[in-house]
Amino acid sequence: VAPTTPVCEVPSSAMTGTVVQMSCKETEGSPPSEYQWYKNGVALLEKTGTGSARAANLTYTMNKKSGTLLFNTVTKNDTGEYFCEASNGIGLSQKCSVKRMQV
Repeated sequence: VAPTTPVCEVPSSAMTGTVVQMSCKETEGSPPSEYQWYKNGVALLEKTGTGSARAANLTYTMNKKSGTLLFNTVTKNDTGEYFCEASNGIGLSQKCSVKRMQV
């Protein structure tokens, strides 16, 4: 079953240095969807513990299975427009509407 449009939870504002968790979920897809977060239209890297993601010194952790995007300490650099995409290899992937977070 192809995924439906996911529900994204993105805070509209956050204080610098606080923990922020964004979530993305859809329930119709079978097999279960994987989730990819985007910031300003660019796909965010998944932190795997090695390679380019760590070299980029990421301030967040993205879990493609659960759809969460967790910032341990947000900075002004994290301000931007976020959305996520759900896909499970069946039908078209689905995106939620873009939401802006101001830090």
